[in-house]
Amino acid sequence: MAATELDQVVNLCKRRGFVYPSAEIYGGFRSSYDYGPLGSLMLRNVREAWIRTMVQERDDVVLIDAAILAPPQVFEASGHLANFSDPLVDCTKCKQRFREDHLTDPNVCPGCGATGSFTEARAFNLMFKTYAGPVEGAGAEVYMRPETAQGMFVNFLNVLQTSRKKPPFGIAQVGKSFRNEITPGNFIFRTREFEQMECEFFVPPAESAQWYDYWCKARLQWYIDLGIPAEMLKLRPHDDDELSHYSAGTSDIEFMYPWGWGELEGVAQRTNYDLTQHANHSGQKLDYFDQANNERYVPYVIEPAAGVNRAMAAFLLAAYDEDEVGGEARTILRLHPRLAPYKVAVLPLSKKETLTPLAQEIRRTLGARYMVEYDDTQSIGKRYRRQDEIGTPLCVTVDFDSLEDGAVTIRDRDTTEQVRVPIASLVDEVSTRLGF
Repeated sequence: MAATELDQVVNLCKRRGFVYPSAEIYGGFRSSYDYGPLGSLMLRNVREAWIRTMVQERDDVVLIDAAILAPPQVFEASGHLANFSDPLVDCTKCKQRFREDHLTDPNVCPGCGATGSFTEARAFNLMFKTYAGPVEGAGAEVYMRPETAQGMFVNFLNVLQTSRKKPPFGIAQVGKSFRNEITPGNFIFRTREFEQMECEFFVPPAESAQWYDYWCKARLQWYIDLGIPAEMLKLRPHDDDELSHYSAGTSDIEFMYPWGWGELEGVAQRTNYDLTQHANHSGQKLDYFDQANNERYVPYVIEPAAGVNRAMAAFLLAAYDEDEVGGEARTILRLHPRLAPYKVAVLPLSKKETLTPLAQEIRRTLGARYMVEYDDTQSIGKRYRRQDEIGTPLCVTVDFDSLEDGAVTIRDRDTTEQVRVPIASLVDEVSTRLGF
């Protein structure tokens, strides 16, 4: 059963080292989190699973890593300076600030209950601005990117020429973005600093509808393949009044969070808006000449855009479970093996010097291929419970019989089944069980 309360996962994340409040010794910094030993590994695994599906297993998508800082001209062309804003209201009674479009009742303050206490709504741009160079001023203004997309659009020609791709093809990127959210919250679901996984897929205009449909289905399936139950996901097309200024159609892949349905990933039909805008503002042609059809056109773009942090939250919430083994309650993360921070735990039954060398040798052998944890403290039962709680799919127990029969015991996280396996075939056995 998936987590029904957000605190179930929040508490586990803090207790086991997935996620910490940022600057906690100074009282914390709102909407900012640090990822601990397990969380940093899981974030990396989410990134790598996305890159594997979106780039490694395809021949029509390439990967780039564009700069975080950009000059104002980039965001003037993209429309972010004019349009990337939220309607902000202040309560004159309690002085709290809210997004007007998120209020249940636009006349009642959710903070203090006052009626008719809001100021007039005003536009609040979500981008972080800073300055490049030693002197502050209009000529030194730069912005931290609110999305990774623009780096892919301004590099369209560079990638087109150097990769020798032609539409339909995609440019993918994973990286940090920054948005000065008015109302961040719900743990790592909405933060001001976050990591995105985006692909700009450039297609002939006449093929945009079919590619939009393709990417909606493909991205939904990605979450199912990595362990989120299908009933916890749905595809929701945006209404006309929800569409971004660049979008001719957008669908959200939504996840059933403990607080209700919410966005997990967006798939947008951006038409040729971005390439046209950057071409007009830069004076550079950003089009493609199709020699086969003797046709020049500005490609349309389909954009699947997901958040690494938000995806990690959804995977944790869906994987969280509580059951009973041998009359004892346990907490378990049923994470897909590709997402689990550690794939295998090596657990020597004793700290005795006669057993340690063999256990360490097994750890080194498995560690050459997988992320492995070595744990020789507490009883074996408590160590099993700890590995269950952090989502480790397999435990390898090294006991004194291992010195005689050259075998170890593999324990499965989900079934708790234990099987004796020769050390000589251990790597093959682990590979078969993990699926990679």
